[in-house]
Amino acid sequence: MRQLSALDAQFLNIESGGTVAHIAGLAILDASGTPNGALTLEDLLDLVRRRLPRIEQFRWRLAEVPLGLDHPYWTEDPDFDLEFHVREIALPAPGDDEQLGEQLARLHQRPLDRRRPLWEMYLVQGLAGGRTAMYAKIHHALIDGVTAAQVVAALLDLEPSPPQADADDDWHPEPPPGQWGMLAGAAARAAVHPLRTAGALLRAVPHLDALPVVGRLPGIGLVAGTGRTAARTGEMPPPPNLSVPRTPFNGPVTAHRRVAFGSLPLEEIKAVRHKLGISVNDVIMALCASALRRWLIDHEALPARPLVAAVPVSTRETEDGSHGNQISAMFTSVPTHLADPRERVAAVRSTMDVAKQRLGATPDQWLAQLTATVPPAFGSLAARALFRLAPAAVPPINLVISNVPGPQFPLYLCGAQVLGYYPISVISDVSGGLNITVFSYNGSVDVGIVACRDMVPDVWSIVDHLREALDELTALSAEP
Repeated sequence: MRQLSALDAQFLNIESGGTVAHIAGLAILDASGTPNGALTLEDLLDLVRRRLPRIEQFRWRLAEVPLGLDHPYWTEDPDFDLEFHVREIALPAPGDDEQLGEQLARLHQRPLDRRRPLWEMYLVQGLAGGRTAMYAKIHHALIDGVTAAQVVAALLDLEPSPPQADADDDWHPEPPPGQWGMLAGAAARAAVHPLRTAGALLRAVPHLDALPVVGRLPGIGLVAGTGRTAARTGEMPPPPNLSVPRTPFNGPVTAHRRVAFGSLPLEEIKAVRHKLGISVNDVIMALCASALRRWLIDHEALPARPLVAAVPVSTRETEDGSHGNQISAMFTSVPTHLADPRERVAAVRSTMDVAKQRLGATPDQWLAQLTATVPPAFGSLAARALFRLAPAAVPPINLVISNVPGPQFPLYLCGAQVLGYYPISVISDVSGGLNITVFSYNGSVDVGIVACRDMVPDVWSIVDHLREALDELTALSAEP
């Protein structure tokens, strides 16, 4: 039995209306090299069954504390049914990428069943070119980016035919938690909550001026500066001007999604990085700035000031086997307002440098500590209020952009080679109706985009704009 942290529970609390809080991955597979030249549902079920001892959270389900007085617990599901979670579907001909994106959008917009372990996996047949796909989603309350990569690693192999050395599954579910025990724990934590809240707020004060919206309130700069002096945190770069403009993808999101994906050559991105003297992550951010600028111009909605993005960052120091979320975020401007690509690159480099410096001077767990200041009994109510009020006021950010480095060698699922792996994340009223997540794998930069269908109906055009943006930066880097 394991209790969710305040940050883990927050991903449950934000689910309402158009927001679902699971993250997902799409693997495109070449099954031609498997013994029977295909990948079947029985193959996938057998693999997951054998790997279950490595992925213990696949058997966890929620146990709610009576009256919602404390954060829920993860407990093992005594009625765990693997065949409920692993399923098979097929696309009609011709099975192209846009058809796959439409099917993924339907799967991604559905909330997970909280009466069962919070994950699902789909084998998708009928793709053009004889390909197969595997789409898997798991609730963000269970994992963050690092633990998601560990789950994927537990399912994938380094060679097509690895030795069958999986551990025997001698699993016996533990007894579920008792209600009186959970209530006693809730009472004990409620007694010390005011002291913990006071400490968390004191640690958060020196960094308030770095938060979107909050940092622009009158007097916050003075309060944060005084807090840094008292805490002796030393000098920090001045906070960036994170004035968030309105865009078509900010406001209340609906329950309907659009999903698109595509790949860019990592070699070309590295060549641009070398020629322009910036990091790979800076190139990714510059590509996103250019693509978003083109999309906003197409929709006659280009703001006169830069967008503001949240960039998730892992705070997990080691792969220690711990679960849940250990994440923070950088907030940075995205210079969509600049017409000249060279100026956009320079602006990205400057703003990302400042964001990294400020992140380095900020406690790793500030986001978790700030979330923990809300009493558990009011967590759901506070989340609903925030998500209802945020779209009506100034949006805290415009979108989330995430870049996750991955392995640069081929991986295999049930003997089928993984041709590409595309992450698909979360959108919400607060974070914006558009999310761009990037994963580098085996010589490619694989991009997964999820959007609110009503806000960004033409999400595939952003994939095209990313390719155009890379051509633009390649030409720029070739200039003397």
